[in-house]
Amino acid sequence: MAMPPRKEDPTPGYVAVGRIVGLWGLRGDLKVEPLTNFPERFAAGGSVCLAGAAYAIERSRWQRGRALLKLAGIDSVTAAEALRDRLLEVPEDEIRPLGEGEYYHFQILGLEVRTTAGEVLGRVEQIISTGSNDVFVVRGQRGEVLIPAVDDVVKSVDPAAGRIEVEAVEGLLPRAGRRTGRPRTQRTGRNDAPA
Repeated sequence: MAMPPRKEDPTPGYVAVGRIVGLWGLRGDLKVEPLTNFPERFAAGGSVCLAGAAYAIERSRWQRGRALLKLAGIDSVTAAEALRDRLLEVPEDEIRPLGEGEYYHFQILGLEVRTTAGEVLGRVEQIISTGSNDVFVVRGQRGEVLIPAVDDVVKSVDPAAGRIEVEAVEGLLPRAGRRTGRPRTQRTGRNDAPA
């Protein structure tokens, strides 16, 4: 059985806002899974990038939670098919500022996590969105630790210092010497969905 294609990481200096998941029609329109909380990014007249190259959005509409986009220069089924599973991106300097204490996923991924007592737990390798709150998947000496992104647990986030400080509330950490396995979900990439 063939392995599915690897999901690409965003181009350095860019943030993913969508993934092309299919085609729509015969004129090169693309079906896009949004990776942003700002759907207006896909409005006609705007632009998105593919591997650093900008494309104007000629038309857009929404259907069943997916954006249907026509990008300038993508005018055939063949051209559109070549873009399947590719990321639509925007330059990092075009992301919208968030409120105090809010962060984009790409700002959290890779940060070192330590307890208020100073124990290093590892680095954030994935963020799982549960609906009520995000969960940071941290891997380190204790194996995999799931950190709920709630005020009672996450005490500070400092992307500039590359660090998150958490309160080791009862039941949060696996017992010493007991390692947990790897998650069954995929690692999330850089996107502009807030954490």
